[in-house]
Amino acid sequence: MTEQHLDVAKLQRRLAEFAAARNWQPFHTPKNLVAALSVEASELVEIFQWLTPEESARVMDDPDTAHRVTDEVADVLAYLLQLCEVLGVDPLRALAAKIDRNELRFPAP
Repeated sequence: MTEQHLDVAKLQRRLAEFAAARNWQPFHTPKNLVAALSVEASELVEIFQWLTPEESARVMDDPDTAHRVTDEVADVLAYLLQLCEVLGVDPLRALAAKIDRNELRFPAP
């Protein structure tokens, strides 16, 4: 799939179709999706766990590590999008609203 054809709704449909084809929907409860999201986020943390700030800034310079980071980011996003789909949350609207609230809470100097 090329970048110009990527959007959140299409990715959510692909994830739903993938799960449906494997009859995984009964397991995609909010509780299970949040748990899976947490596990995948922890796997991303594990990559950075013992790196110095300087090493963490260069993590994408190593192709093997970059591949691991990219895969874990994809896993985190996949579970987050699936959770949003199950709960009826529009992730882009939620983010935009949160940024709006943060701009009011933390005004720029």
